[in-house]
Amino acid sequence: MRSIWNGAISFGLVSIPIKLVNATENHAISFRQIHTEDGGRIRYRKFCELEDREVTGQEIGKGYEDADGTIIPITDEDLSSLPIPTAKTIEIVAFVPEDRIDPLQMDAAYYLAAGGAPAAKPYTLLREALKRSNKVAIAKYALRGRERLGMLRVVGDAIAMHGLLWPDEVRAPEGVAPDTDVTVRDKELDLADALMDTLGEVDLEDLHDEYREAVEEVIAAKASGETPPEAPAPERGGKVLDLMAALENSVRAARESRGEEPEEEARVRSLPQRGTSRSSPKETGGKKSTSTAKKKTASSPRKSASKTSQAEKKATTKSTAKATTKKTPAKKSPAKKTTSRKRSA
Repeated sequence: MRSIWNGAISFGLVSIPIKLVNATENHAISFRQIHTEDGGRIRYRKFCELEDREVTGQEIGKGYEDADGTIIPITDEDLSSLPIPTAKTIEIVAFVPEDRIDPLQMDAAYYLAAGGAPAAKPYTLLREALKRSNKVAIAKYALRGRERLGMLRVVGDAIAMHGLLWPDEVRAPEGVAPDTDVTVRDKELDLADALMDTLGEVDLEDLHDEYREAVEEVIAAKASGETPPEAPAPERGGKVLDLMAALENSVRAARESRGEEPEEEARVRSLPQRGTSRSSPKETGGKKSTSTAKKKTASSPRKSASKTSQAEKKATTKSTAKATTKKTPAKKSPAKKTTSRKRSA
């Protein structure tokens, strides 16, 4: 791998010659700008305003525009001789636990390669010290015209450096979170946990850029004169109005995709009640006892009234009892007793 920067790591009084190598690479497909009418390339030409002519890259340098519009030329020699210790040195300033670093500060990643045989011993010393301490090194270095912050950590047998944003370059998440009060129930959290457990972990090596592969297929098809593949029709799902139902369906779908049998334990809540009130005893134990107790309490006055009415009837003659029963339909105690038995069943 080609180095992009040569310098040294300053580790107290120890100096470790190193080479900076890119640890990542970009596989994104790049496009050119073209004229849509004839397919001609669109190019940007660089002109000098004073001479009104196109200039080459060798004629282009750097300049700083002052407040009054004056351009102050700055050469590469000016930048390389800056009076700072980090111009050619990665200066370690502290060692901290890795969890102290906010992932939002993470930037580009590099490998630090030992610069020759003399660097092997101090390089290995720093690597083993980082391993044993379970810490990372915070360092300052200068690259591409500016001083930067970095984090050194061990990756395998090598030392890697992550460029870090300065703390004042990380914006506060103001206005990002919902500004309304939302209450999350324990049952919803239980289902979310069940979904996380069902999805489980993944081997990052198995993940790949499907978008890039799809673009490559389109390019290959058009290059050979074929029709590019069509995108599959999106699935039309109903509007999710119930978060609990959406979580339950997600858990069920995740288990089915893994070939697992759906488990009853995943359903944290009971299904909505439908039909008549006779389905109420199928609720949980507490609801059943409460409902039954209410029905028994409501039916007991009717039973006592019915028994009293029967006792009074037995005291009278049979004919008077029959006549009273026919003339007074409101005192149909047997019907009330039957109804009471059905409701308490």
